[in-house]
Amino acid sequence: MSPRLSFALDTAVRAGRFTLAHFNTGLPFELKRDATPVTEADRGAERIIRGAIEAAYPWEAILGEEEGSSGSGDNRWVIDPIDGTKSFICGVPLYATLLSYEIGCEPVIGVAYFPALDELLYAEKGEGAFWNGRQCRVSARTSLEGAVVSSGSHASMEKHGRADGFRAVADRTLATRTWTDAYGHALVATGRIEAMVDPVVNHWDVSAMSLIVVESGGRFTDFAGVPGPHVEALSSNGLVHEELLEVFKR
Repeated sequence: MSPRLSFALDTAVRAGRFTLAHFNTGLPFELKRDATPVTEADRGAERIIRGAIEAAYPWEAILGEEEGSSGSGDNRWVIDPIDGTKSFICGVPLYATLLSYEIGCEPVIGVAYFPALDELLYAEKGEGAFWNGRQCRVSARTSLEGAVVSSGSHASMEKHGRADGFRAVADRTLATRTWTDAYGHALVATGRIEAMVDPVVNHWDVSAMSLIVVESGGRFTDFAGVPGPHVEALSSNGLVHEELLEVFKR
């Protein structure tokens, strides 16, 4: 494990545990300009991570959901202090603290900590992905028949023109669920489901998770099949990926 990954793990876990003091407490929230909620737990967790980076890696660039960009260059840290704030404010334990490090805008370190579940996933490029200290792998299912696929919200599927495709996926699979945000991708990386689709994401939502899924043996693309974090996210075990892409083309 590299020193940079060790730092990322310690920092994400520390920030994630900070959020637990506010979880299920009725913490008030505000709506940002994009109509998504934000709480003092989001802001506080990002401040913890930024402070740690500034102390350990001064002058390195940072992109965070709540405080935006600082520094310059294509090598940067990417922070999502609470991925799944809607889950967080509802007392649903499927939210995550995400931290990645990118070289040339490509993630090479990714950490996802789910504080309320105490689940930790992480990856370093070329070194595999790990779940609570054990190497994790995607599932071996080769067809959507019998598969389980997760998604973002029904409203986002409709809004972004993916509802028909997702209904077609639902007709082929064992089950579809809305285990959304980073948790859906984590289920893919650990082999518990076959795919996760989200028609609209921000970079901080998927930087860490894209690397974790790929290092677990899966694929992470947009709906055109282009690899990497984009404004769309389709992750899978790789074996059902082309079938999914074909369904969403129709």
